[in-house]
Amino acid sequence: MSTKKIPLRQCIGCGEMKNKKEMIRILKTQGESFILDATGRKNGRGAYLCPSRECLQKAVKSRGLDRSFKMSVPKDVYEALEKEMEQLVGK
Repeated sequence: MSTKKIPLRQCIGCGEMKNKKEMIRILKTQGESFILDATGRKNGRGAYLCPSRECLQKAVKSRGLDRSFKMSVPKDVYEALEKEMEQLVGK
């Protein structure tokens, strides 16, 4: 029997490769807005982040979202993502 392949994604904060289901997907919609995709199935360009505040801070410092989406991401987007992540993770 063959083993099932587990999809791995790289965190834009710490750079670690982890299981896709363990990570939070940040999504850029067609309307140029950014949202957290808890299901991982919504349409749009996505970047993955570990569900921790430290990784989000590293992504902000290293401009991980800017590189992933090939555009400059405003500071208010990072602040909104931080609030949404706190609600989602519960920290």
